[in-house]
Amino acid sequence: MRNLFIVILFSFVGLFGCQNNKSDIKPTGETSSLCSDKCEAKNGSNQLSCKLTSPEMQKRKETVLASLKKQILEKKKLKDGFAFKFNGSDKMIDELTQFIKTERECCDFFTFNLSISGDKSEIWLELKGKEGVGDLIESELGL
Repeated sequence: MRNLFIVILFSFVGLFGCQNNKSDIKPTGETSSLCSDKCEAKNGSNQLSCKLTSPEMQKRKETVLASLKKQILEKKKLKDGFAFKFNGSDKMIDELTQFIKTERECCDFFTFNLSISGDKSEIWLELKGKEGVGDLIESELGL
């Protein structure tokens, strides 16, 4: 019974794991990998414009963004945005996921990536997008 469980487990991992395997078959017969070296979400939005009004954006800057800005431990410029390092607490995970949820409503051109250490030592938030998004992050969000 244990051997059957191991076989099933490895089969599952082989089918659904993120691999750099170019021989997987799509239903159309084309070949591609399950994931490239980077498994990242794609964003189809072409407009770099926030849907918030000026007063709504000002309130957001004074509350949510001000709170996040105070907690940034490190900031790195990326070719298509920025990465921000935060402490790895559960409270920080909650705050960042709430930020992402609300930010998706007003700025759907962003792609978000959270990298969370299992030992609770750090969290990295990547805010990325099309050309010009880095300037927008600095000027509009103040991050």
